[in-house]
Amino acid sequence: MTGIKFVVREGALQGRLPVQKLARTCVAECTLAAAGLAARRAGLAEVPVARVDDGAVATAFLSERHLLINGRAPVNFAPLSRFWRTADGWVRTHANYPHHRARLLDALGVPDDTAAVEAALAERSALEVEETVYAAGGLAVALRSPAEWAAHPQAADIAKRPLVEQGRLDTARVRAFAPPDTSPLLPAAGLRVLDLTRVLAGPVATRTLALLGADVLRLDAPRLPELADQHADTGLGKRSATLDLATDRQTFEELLAAADVVVTGYRPGALDRFGLSAEALAERRPGVVVAQLSAWGAYGPWRERRGFDSLVQAATGIAVLEGSAERPGALPAQALDHGTGYLLAAAVLRALTEQADEGGSRFVRLALARTARWLTDGVDGRDGRGDRTDMVAGDVEGHSEDVESDSYDGPAPWLSETDSALGRLRYALSPVSFEGGPADWDRPPVPWGRDAARWH
Repeated sequence: MTGIKFVVREGALQGRLPVQKLARTCVAECTLAAAGLAARRAGLAEVPVARVDDGAVATAFLSERHLLINGRAPVNFAPLSRFWRTADGWVRTHANYPHHRARLLDALGVPDDTAAVEAALAERSALEVEETVYAAGGLAVALRSPAEWAAHPQAADIAKRPLVEQGRLDTARVRAFAPPDTSPLLPAAGLRVLDLTRVLAGPVATRTLALLGADVLRLDAPRLPELADQHADTGLGKRSATLDLATDRQTFEELLAAADVVVTGYRPGALDRFGLSAEALAERRPGVVVAQLSAWGAYGPWRERRGFDSLVQAATGIAVLEGSAERPGALPAQALDHGTGYLLAAAVLRALTEQADEGGSRFVRLALARTARWLTDGVDGRDGRGDRTDMVAGDVEGHSEDVESDSYDGPAPWLSETDSALGRLRYALSPVSFEGGPADWDRPPVPWGRDAARWH
């Protein structure tokens, strides 16, 4: 039986909801999947023991806050990304990207001025703001209690779906893995990953695959630059290129022809016009694993809406549960993003392992709102002080466990530094750790769009 050692450090991620348990479990899932694939590829008789330390997990779940670039702390939220009072409650906006900020201001008909935005929102209902800003292509979500969200049709659709959706797309032949000739053990060595994701959850997943040896090539549209600090945090181990899918399909097809995994993090259907649905990708590249991530899910009335961790927290009742009578609150980390990212990486690794036995192109699909439901499941919505003692997902259950308790004295043991083309970086180490596995990424992040759109 595969072993897993937990180091439990109370207070590493403090919140009313069991976010520390969620974080621990998501990382455990990913670590076990990585160790399992490593053992299979290396021909080991036993799967390496996995280690999940709450200190490493908490540090990694706050990686964007721990990042320093030449001693400078990152900017994680713009001034217009916050909670605002409305005429009847609260609304949460997201305006970190310039185009989202412009759409928010256009929808409200105000200049780029915090006081003007505040005054405009105070005169409207939260639901009116939500619909008006969304119609303009911006991002705003009305604060809802758990009961209000449970009554929403999107919540009903989410409740019908598993935490991790997965399936076969065809009958492609069984995958034959070459043994990784590496030390440390790198379960994803030699695999090529096309990374079409943005912000946190998707990039966290592909950052993890890069740690495990994959050649990860992130692709972005040249007209939509990523936020520099965010890109530095999630770009460890990767290369970064720009590609206009509307005008350079040939380059993409050449990349796809040699890709093992494609990870997308855009709204469901947004990339379909470019032939990037799971079915279309598998038709052109039999044997591919397609991993899809979204905020609200690929179903229901909100399936085409944009979203971010902070907005999902506001809509699903988490901000009410973590707040007070005076003001909405937030989880101690962007745990929906980070947790979903590790679950997505785990799902990819397990899909690759299954291909070695059964073949077939595969898809895996996760949504931040479904992770939010997992976190809040069983919590008493009246006061938010329920606790999940059974937060176990997938294959964590059934493995022999060794649990050690220790103190938490801060993130220092799980931070590292390196020089890079971006400057001197301080960054959080990965919490994915197993015997013989990698301790750090093999390369620092690069400036956005620096690399050519081709495989090594």
